[in-house]
Amino acid sequence: MEFGLVLSSYRGDFAPLLYSSSCPAFVNHGSRFRSPSCIKVQNQLHFMSSAALMGSNARCEASRTSTIQEASELADINWDNLGFGLVPTDYMYIAKSPRDGVFTEGGLQRFGPIQMCPSAGILNYGQGLFEGLKAYRKEDGSILLFRPEENAWRMRTGAERMCMPSPTVEHFVDAVKETVLANKRWVPPPGKGSLYIRPLLMGSGAVLGLAPAPEYTFLIFVSPVGNYFKEGLAPINLIVENEFHRAIPGGTGGVKTIGNYAAVLKAQSIAKAKGYSDVLYLDSVHKKYLEEVSSCNVFVVKDKVISTPAIKGTILPGITRKSIIEVAQSQGFQVEERLVAIDELLEADEVFCTGTAVVVSPVGSITYLGKRVEYGDGVGIVSQQLYSALTSLQMGLSEDKLCWTVVVD
Repeated sequence: MEFGLVLSSYRGDFAPLLYSSSCPAFVNHGSRFRSPSCIKVQNQLHFMSSAALMGSNARCEASRTSTIQEASELADINWDNLGFGLVPTDYMYIAKSPRDGVFTEGGLQRFGPIQMCPSAGILNYGQGLFEGLKAYRKEDGSILLFRPEENAWRMRTGAERMCMPSPTVEHFVDAVKETVLANKRWVPPPGKGSLYIRPLLMGSGAVLGLAPAPEYTFLIFVSPVGNYFKEGLAPINLIVENEFHRAIPGGTGGVKTIGNYAAVLKAQSIAKAKGYSDVLYLDSVHKKYLEEVSSCNVFVVKDKVISTPAIKGTILPGITRKSIIEVAQSQGFQVEERLVAIDELLEADEVFCTGTAVVVSPVGSITYLGKRVEYGDGVGIVSQQLYSALTSLQMGLSEDKLCWTVVVD
């Protein structure tokens, strides 16, 4: 399979776009579409601005160093008004894996639309995974990642379940670092949010019959974000779902495949229309044991014991979940991973959710079969304690004795 480089006029610059000889269509940027020239490349994608191609001063020279220099100053946006939505940044990372299952070294390109065949495996059969992690800026200007190797391992586990090749842990972490550095100016100032990092693994090769795709794409893009829930650290209100189920035994609930999230949109939309923050799902067999919220793991606190549903194939093994368990144990809490019945939830002292996007989100109320149970008047003591401990580690405000943070340099 032959790979090439397409020069596109996205954002007014000539930006490199990968194409594959298996489906040599080009990206259409609407009114900005240009008939692109193709340049074969061997290993690295080189950046060439329109000025460079015309012989003028290059704004983005053909080197990784110039990319990072360009990204050195903060972007001009309202850092005090960040929500959890896409803010287009400068660069994204792309690597390809043809039939041999080995990913190319890959490289950066300008952030923007990508080309894909209508018969791509991800579009027809949902053969795709994603990850989520964050980068934080410290007071000294340095940037930290939080446990990126855990995301890499989870992607590899999910890829095996979805019959896909995946990048090595080293490739994954290096690609994340490279993408963050190239978008350094989009990492919020300390205390203003974080840079959300979204790695994608998808079947991009053309396939018509039900089968694994012949080609795969590993892509990373980023966006500065604030709080996931509009309430921030304020308590959220959940409703227990009885009709719809997020996952079933033997299914894909335990991996971060794209289909898991489309399946929760119906129940979530109904809940939000009624004023709830999100939905809490029960197991699909007995309909009485807690599983997880749409995109978060759930914890129950009772008499200094913290309980959370055990990982048994239907619940995503959250990295924030894992970290909270270890932090809680280090602070003397007893933590149990087991079946947690809905009755225990209704009698709890505190309830909170965890996830990369939400970090720790205290639950103010649970509504089940028309009955609303409230938990105190604000953020619970345990929720606040664990939130403070974890975010202090993530932001580099406390000593990292667990060696969880990675400096991007």
